[in-house]
Amino acid sequence: MPEGPELHLGSLYVNKMCAGVVFTGPVRKSEVSKSPDVPFTCEAYRITAISRGKEVKLTLTPMKSDEPKQRSKAGQADQAMDVVFRFGMSGCFRFTTEDELPKHAHLRFYSKETPCRVLSFVDTRRFGSWQPNGTWQPDRGPCIMFEYESFRKNVVTHLSDRTFDRPICEALLNQKYFNGIGNYLRAEILYRLNIPPFVVARSVLEGLESEDLFDNEKPVKAEDSDRVKKVKKEMGDLLRLCHTVPLEVVNLGGKGYDPQKNDYSAFKAWLQCYYVDGMKSLRDHNGRTMWFKGDPGPMATKDLKSPKVKKRAMKTEDHDYTDKKKGARGGRAHERRRWSNRESKTAKKEEVSSLKETEESEKVKTPQQKKRTAARGRKTSCAEPAAGPEKRSGRVTRQSSK
Repeated sequence: MPEGPELHLGSLYVNKMCAGVVFTGPVRKSEVSKSPDVPFTCEAYRITAISRGKEVKLTLTPMKSDEPKQRSKAGQADQAMDVVFRFGMSGCFRFTTEDELPKHAHLRFYSKETPCRVLSFVDTRRFGSWQPNGTWQPDRGPCIMFEYESFRKNVVTHLSDRTFDRPICEALLNQKYFNGIGNYLRAEILYRLNIPPFVVARSVLEGLESEDLFDNEKPVKAEDSDRVKKVKKEMGDLLRLCHTVPLEVVNLGGKGYDPQKNDYSAFKAWLQCYYVDGMKSLRDHNGRTMWFKGDPGPMATKDLKSPKVKKRAMKTEDHDYTDKKKGARGGRAHERRRWSNRESKTAKKEEVSSLKETEESEKVKTPQQKKRTAARGRKTSCAEPAAGPEKRSGRVTRQSSK
């Protein structure tokens, strides 16, 4: 799932690929997407991007024209529009030729050139979304990477919030305070500080200050030096690592995020805990898998089973779970089981129907008919078993002679 670093690298990708490119016409949405239409049409406009935590904002800016006819053309946008994206589980941006348009390109911006190129928002699982004329979500906190001072202050001044009554691994996913942290980042941060994931979040954070006392650029006061050394020795500065660890992923550059090559080798080599062989995993109270080492802590889930540790790998297969693919996923074995079940159900229905018909026919028989049926049954039970073709043929002959 894309987290803060991936969304920031996505914004850098857009700015790099769209630099100097002029776009034109309407913004087009795929037929299957349930996100809103983007009511923007312009003869010539440019696209820039910026990220904040787990959101990316594209700004569509019309280019000014000296020709009055173009300026007054009906339906043409004359003001910039912001479109805010949330990537969900599989969202990313791609810039391709029109002929190479990705299968799951759900929002498309077309360039004004020949051959035409397309900037598209690709989302195979369709959990991502966008909002035209959007703004940053107000319930999201400051960005962990690029609003570091505000981020620290927001956490430290709200430690009385009930969010921090929860385990630290669950509090780290609360975007009101940790905007940009996701599943792999929380595992890496807690692992580096050797903090059990299921301890009370407040107990980990209450010794920290709203200012980064370990910042080399800020001198530490003499009266604070002993306290800083004590805190650093006991647990380190969790808030600082919430800032620096994501920046390490950003510094991997295209090696950590490249929608064209899908090369995750550098990123996998960077991981120390998440999906790493030898680490433990346990589901938190929200059902999300937490990777860790050592003791999970006193607030670990008791009634939820740990998921089986799978070999670490980055999956790149298609995850568009349509009805067609659900039917194909089972293959021929699935079809055989389905038809076998149908046949057994049909046989049972026929057997029940036959019994019902027999019972009904017995009910409507007269007393004389019932006597004849009973007599036939007695005669059949007393008859000799068939001895062979010669005796059978002889019996048939005697019956015919009579």
